[in-house]
Amino acid sequence: MKKFGKGFFMVLVLTFLYAPILILIIYSFTTSTHIGAIRGFSLQNYVTLFTTRELLEMIRGTIVLALGSAAIAAVLGTVGAIGSFYSKRRTASFLAAMNQVPVVNADVVTGFSICILMVVVFGVSKDTFLPLLAGHVTLSAPFVYLSVIPKLKQMDPGTYEAALDLGATPLSALGSVILPQIAPGIISGFALAVTLSLDDYFIATYTKPATFDTISTYVVNATKGAQTDIKTALWALAAVIFAIVVLIVVCMNVYASRQERRRACR
Repeated sequence: MKKFGKGFFMVLVLTFLYAPILILIIYSFTTSTHIGAIRGFSLQNYVTLFTTRELLEMIRGTIVLALGSAAIAAVLGTVGAIGSFYSKRRTASFLAAMNQVPVVNADVVTGFSICILMVVVFGVSKDTFLPLLAGHVTLSAPFVYLSVIPKLKQMDPGTYEAALDLGATPLSALGSVILPQIAPGIISGFALAVTLSLDDYFIATYTKPATFDTISTYVVNATKGAQTDIKTALWALAAVIFAIVVLIVVCMNVYASRQERRRACR
């Protein structure tokens, strides 16, 4: 009975997680105009998705924003994590506590605060994309910090001092000793930053230019008055995003398992 209960609970959780996505994917291959009755098979939603200039520009802009903000967040989060790790205990504790604030803070508060700071205080126009970029960097950098800190703690603290004793400069020791050991944390933090940027809605709503939309803001606005073919094309977009995520997860797991096998064979 215990095994049955565990299995039933696992199936129930997976059903709630993946059933809505699978239903949406099924509807993306139909001619249905709303969720309800399933009609005939069709690839028109995917044709609309990849041939509509408005949708392509929105997707391209969202990806550029995600990659750019994630790159800046990766640098800032890594530098902050290294600085905190090699600081005194009180300073490190203070930095760790301050890093938690943006993580637990509501996105709507962060977005509104960034908008006031950049537009009202600094006088930066929202048409420059700087408030939007600053908002996404603020959102993502603390998570990069949290991804890098565990790798620093796993690292042998004596390797950096040993490199300095052997004549390396602090900068060269950082590049040749520390960064290679914490690279997995930096990569995972970068990937998480990209995901956060793609998923964000509230910060983008407050900080984006009026003529620009990310995927999240476009989807919300499309439910209010867009054409029917655009709405159904977004089902195809959701299916494509889900397929890409599954492919990335599978590749990462395969790569990790191969790395473990190589280590075991040594």
